[in-house]
Amino acid sequence: MKRALLELDYVAPPRRSVWVGLFLLAMALGTSADLALRYIDARSELSRTETAQGLLNTARKTAKPVSTTRLNEQIKAAETIVRQLTLPWAPLIETLESTSATDVAVLQIQPETQQGLVRISAEARNSDAMWKYLMSLSATSTLNNVHLLNHQVQLDDPAKPLQFSVQAAFRIPR
Repeated sequence: MKRALLELDYVAPPRRSVWVGLFLLAMALGTSADLALRYIDARSELSRTETAQGLLNTARKTAKPVSTTRLNEQIKAAETIVRQLTLPWAPLIETLESTSATDVAVLQIQPETQQGLVRISAEARNSDAMWKYLMSLSATSTLNNVHLLNHQVQLDDPAKPLQFSVQAAFRIPR
């Protein structure tokens, strides 16, 4: 059985007129522009109506009386914040900077202003560096009653640093 020869026609058929497509595109663009303008007008009208409604609303909310216990709690919270903000940070930071050691890194400083205490979290390369740092803190005039709260070796770190917390009472010399 012999196959029939396949004939390929390399000449493309004539194209249709492009004007119909361009006309439809122009109509679609005009319609979308008109809809966009209508949308903008509707949004501005809605905004004006809401503003007018807010101005005409005569119902005013009356303030509820504040209970004295809640007021006292708010006053105590405000006093605590004022104490923390008025803490003389400069002498405390200067003390910590003056006792800085190359083998000790201070991680966190937490003042407890009501008790006059400061808690310092730090990390040392070894226990000797930690003890030297504690001695230098207790030798300052700003900190007294320096106590080691806890310490632990960070086993997950390859250098195995010693992380520790110190608590001290602070007094600001005059």
